[in-house]
Amino acid sequence: MSLEEKTKAEVGFEEEKSKNEEKSIKEEKPQSTDHLKWVILALCGLIIILFIFGLGIFIGATKARFSYRWAENYHKNFGGPRGGFMGGFPRFPDRDFIEGHGAFGEIIKINDSDLVIKGKDDVEKIILITKDTVIKKGKKTIKKENLKVGNAITVIGNPDNQGRIEAELIRVFGF
Repeated sequence: MSLEEKTKAEVGFEEEKSKNEEKSIKEEKPQSTDHLKWVILALCGLIIILFIFGLGIFIGATKARFSYRWAENYHKNFGGPRGGFMGGFPRFPDRDFIEGHGAFGEIIKINDSDLVIKGKDDVEKIILITKDTVIKKGKKTIKKENLKVGNAITVIGNPDNQGRIEAELIRVFGF
């Protein structure tokens, strides 16, 4: 083999070697790209899980705060059985149960968006009046402006988180 042939063989070998190196480099890049994709997907999944967990904590805390405030104001606004729930056990306390979704009493104060009534056992209850509240006197629907201190009323509604009653229907007695 002549020197020229050896040189051509070496050059061909080097060219083939450089091509093989380029192929191996190209083959390595997709592997590192795949690893990066999996890391990014794992981080996105972790962020989504943490977001859902945080949302659950927020909802639970909101429910707990509502329950706590509502319970703190319940007896203050709605009264309760004399002597507690089990205080009158020998006789059934049928007339002493708390009125959670309604009230009956006499209006003692009228404000812009609510009114205060004095119910049984002189327990004062705050009644919230909204634009959806229906006020009836007899068969007629009346406006809030027609209510007067001293009117006897029955209220049906829902308690809010502070123990007030959001009135849906107010029935005024008397003619």
